[in-house]
Amino acid sequence: MERRTSTLSIVSPMLNEQDGVDAFLTAVLDQCDSLDLESFEILIVDDGSTDRTPELLHSWTQRRSEVRVLTLSRNFGHQAAITAGVFNAVGDGVIVMDADLQDPPEVIPQMVERWRDGIDVAYGVRRTRDGDSWIKRTIAGIFYRLLRWLSDTDIPADAGDFRLMSRQVVDVLKAMPERDRYTRGLVAWSGFAQEPVYFDRPERFAGTTKYPVGKLMRLAMAGVVGFSDKPLFLTIGFGLGAMVLAVLGLIWVIVSTIFSWGEQIRGWTSMAVLLMFFSAVQLIFLGIVGIYISRIFVEAKHRPIYIVENDSRDN
Repeated sequence: MERRTSTLSIVSPMLNEQDGVDAFLTAVLDQCDSLDLESFEILIVDDGSTDRTPELLHSWTQRRSEVRVLTLSRNFGHQAAITAGVFNAVGDGVIVMDADLQDPPEVIPQMVERWRDGIDVAYGVRRTRDGDSWIKRTIAGIFYRLLRWLSDTDIPADAGDFRLMSRQVVDVLKAMPERDRYTRGLVAWSGFAQEPVYFDRPERFAGTTKYPVGKLMRLAMAGVVGFSDKPLFLTIGFGLGAMVLAVLGLIWVIVSTIFSWGEQIRGWTSMAVLLMFFSAVQLIFLGIVGIYISRIFVEAKHRPIYIVENDSRDN
């Protein structure tokens, strides 16, 4: 494969990361300075921070010309912030990583080496997740494997958004019109030459996670809805199965009544339980259908994924 030696962009969304800004930028700059690159930029997307993060980032733009800050007009969410960074990055290679140092900057040279050797996507795969709670690890493990089973797209398990993408892949992402985006799924769907880079995920350097269980569930739902229609077919299959059981139950009641098989006990308990069960099933299925309809509604409005308030490069 042809080796690439060109420009690199590192995209990192930040939301109230004042305690980790200096450590993150210092670590990433050290890695980039050690690489044989024509040029590089570290593009920080400030996703509506309300602490001292904007102030600290501004000071870094004055000290290092490679640091660039894209300020969004409000908090649009992690995936939208990633999208803003990727869409505005100028490098021939683009790395997406979190700013909490759970995506180790020490892995950057390995990704760059894969990219130089002709790989279009070098994605990080977590061998361990020591920094996450057992609840988060359990939910993540179940979700990744469920998504692989549901989706026709081979989305790697235990891989987050930490990855390097070639300019060709970035251009494909920019051509995708989705607004409710699941970036790692879109990258996997795009194809091209993709290889894993394994690493151990450390604990968060400072601050608190911006992905509590509720947001993780929403992200998981975006992944399932965006890359699979199997839940809709599963609801049909479950409904047909329930109908068959109901018909068999009806036949049994009729036959047992005609032939007086067993003692005929008439009560409301079993009927009420069955009614509540199937009512709950119907509500769940309506919710699944509603999620797909909601996604259509969001896409039909064609609102922008993000709004840029300021780009430090223009100042």
